[in-house]
Amino acid sequence: MVSARATGTRGRLDLARALAAEVVDPEMPMLTLEDLGVLREVAADGDRIVVTITPTYSGCPAMASMRDDLVHRLRDHGFADVQVVVSLHPAWSSDWITPRGRRALEDHGLSAPGAAPDHDGPTPLTLSPIRRALRCPRCGSDAVALTSEFGPTACTALYRCVSCLEPFQHVKEI
Repeated sequence: MVSARATGTRGRLDLARALAAEVVDPEMPMLTLEDLGVLREVAADGDRIVVTITPTYSGCPAMASMRDDLVHRLRDHGFADVQVVVSLHPAWSSDWITPRGRRALEDHGLSAPGAAPDHDGPTPLTLSPIRRALRCPRCGSDAVALTSEFGPTACTALYRCVSCLEPFQHVKEI
């Protein structure tokens, strides 16, 4: 195991970044925080490692687990002083999910988000279901029906494939 003490300043920061990038999302463990796009920056402030993350939305209940997992991961590898900063600006976008993350979602039976909506000015509040063009992650059919706008996490919606009849989650475009 490589530890923080065994590397120079640049190597220490690179190691901290690599370790932070491997931490998984507690709600969707097939994704790392890097693949989800919430890992924004890993920096050094003297001996302290400062990790900046952005929540998928401001009320995300997984943030405390993400913070704790980052701190534990880095401390387990010799980084004694770790600070996790939550940044709300710029707001997270589902466009930040990496191609590898999108493949991981689909490999685990979840429908990856399409392009996030582009808003100039205020975001309109609509209470009706959102129409999305998506395909079943199991059979590829575009004949899908919305079951619920809210899945096991607020970031997902529930769908059912009309062709293969399998239910699946869709990660919402934000």
